[in-house]
Amino acid sequence: MALREIVKFGDEILRKKCRPVTSFDEKLWTLLDDMRDTLKAADGAGLAAPQVGMLRRVVIVDVHDEHGVIELINPEIISTEGMQTGDEGCLSAPGEWGRVDRPATVTVKALDRNGKEFTVTGSGLLARAFCHELDHLEGILFTDRIKSELPNKG
Repeated sequence: MALREIVKFGDEILRKKCRPVTSFDEKLWTLLDDMRDTLKAADGAGLAAPQVGMLRRVVIVDVHDEHGVIELINPEIISTEGMQTGDEGCLSAPGEWGRVDRPATVTVKALDRNGKEFTVTGSGLLARAFCHELDHLEGILFTDRIKSELPNKG
């Protein structure tokens, strides 16, 4: 697999809406595998395809819990519960942090790498990561949702 360059804030691709995945083939699997390697190398909690320059509805999330690495293709949030406020950063904005409100629990419906539908529910950090990464697919950045800025942690 290969590491892909992570697109930084200011690049217009991060503000574009992603297209649905329609082909579940080697090209998609390579993208997923590369995103997994890139996420691991960057030590992040999630990575969306536009962050590696691809306008596709593909997300990888790994908050190092019992769920392991979660691949989400054409994901959509189907339910939320509660509210949490927490610190967020982004691999596309190294050193930038802000306090963001997100649902406490989120259920996502998506397809796996073979096109099979599944649902997954996450709370806490996993719920936050789902929301953050799915926002990327709509061209929304965490900075659009900041409640208050935090000191630079970079």
